[in-house]
Amino acid sequence: MGPMLQDDGSSVTSSSPLQFFSRMSPNLGSPNPWLRELKPEERGLYLIHLLLSCANHVSTGNLDNANLALEQISHLASPDGDTMQRIAAYFAESLAERVLKSWPGLFRALNFTRMPVVSEEILARKLFFELFPFLKLAFVVTNQSILEAMEGEKMVHIIDLNASEPAQWIALIQALSARPEGPPHLRITGVHQQKEVLDKVAHRLTEEAEKLDLPFQFNPVVSKLENLDVEKLRVKTGEALAISSVLQLHTLLACDDDSLRKINSLALLNHMNGVGNGNRRSSPSNDSASSSPTSINASTKMDGFLASLWGLSPKIMVITEQDSNHNGFGLMERLSEALYFYAALFDCLESTASRSSPERRKVEKMLLGEEIKNIIACEGGERRERHEKLDKWMQRLDMVGFGSIPLSYMGMLQARRLLQGPNCDGYRIKEENGCVVICWQDRPLFSVSAWRCRR
Repeated sequence: MGPMLQDDGSSVTSSSPLQFFSRMSPNLGSPNPWLRELKPEERGLYLIHLLLSCANHVSTGNLDNANLALEQISHLASPDGDTMQRIAAYFAESLAERVLKSWPGLFRALNFTRMPVVSEEILARKLFFELFPFLKLAFVVTNQSILEAMEGEKMVHIIDLNASEPAQWIALIQALSARPEGPPHLRITGVHQQKEVLDKVAHRLTEEAEKLDLPFQFNPVVSKLENLDVEKLRVKTGEALAISSVLQLHTLLACDDDSLRKINSLALLNHMNGVGNGNRRSSPSNDSASSSPTSINASTKMDGFLASLWGLSPKIMVITEQDSNHNGFGLMERLSEALYFYAALFDCLESTASRSSPERRKVEKMLLGEEIKNIIACEGGERRERHEKLDKWMQRLDMVGFGSIPLSYMGMLQARRLLQGPNCDGYRIKEENGCVVICWQDRPLFSVSAWRCRR
């Protein structure tokens, strides 16, 4: 494993202390007194060692040792401590939940009354927007790219695949109203699965457009992304179209995993029952290789969705995604990738919010902690946080006919200016193949890329 940043900003590497810890068999049961005397950096290293060791026991089904490792972690981790203590608490909880899921009755009984609270999720996402600069940077770069692509256009239509934050479009309405050639007629189609979220966004944007005398319509589409009917986006001929997707597309990879499993089990069942090639209703194609995963993957939910967006002929599509690989097949690979990614995010908070801050605790527990749990404890269609690296997205979009376009130079300047503001020490942006990668120190965390249809 590479270097990991600690709460004091120093870098931790898997060097001699970690090797020293790995040679020790934890005296499981009551904690060793020396554990209490560890310096924060040593404690952080030991927690990484314990988490990796626990994950290894979980993935090989050695539950006694997994339980002992979790007990050791519980003596050292804390959701109110330093970066590594906090993150270890959430990873330990996720590993424990994964173990519990192997007893579905027990798991369901313990989670019987735990319902996801919509208002909590909305609050957590609002706090993420406020406490980190990532979304503000993505919005600035996206808006500037859309403005430049829409120069001189009289009818502008924007599709927002996750219309939950009005701030982005308020800024765009202000910029469009100040155009030298006068404002266009603007229509925004907002997609979200909660009607009340869309109602709030519609109210704020309509208010702003009226104030600035800009002709405006909001078209709400209440839908999950995977069930979205493209017809409901009501794209009309003669309008210039832009599409914005912020941290949404990766969720569609869960549908692909689910349908792949179903098709593979059906193919296996057909094979076991001696069914010939005649009955292939559930397979997407009838060629002789149609039951092999690679050919099924060629026509996935993600590809179909991206192809339907391509079919709308947008002038520009801007995509923001987490820039990390949390979609590996094995638990160990996902855990070590996620450990670095989320340690960096927790580290960002360590540098800007006090340890006792209730807002910090909320965003860690209700948003980041839930994402970690989804990556570590879930499988199949339930595992929706399937983040992937920028190069994977570039390949995928290229395959369905989109061509990458360099992000706006002016947008990059505005983003750099934003990083000179308060609470932005330690954040960097860098250019990669015409795209923007937003980093904490040197760790890439989010990418923003712009696309147009290749004909």
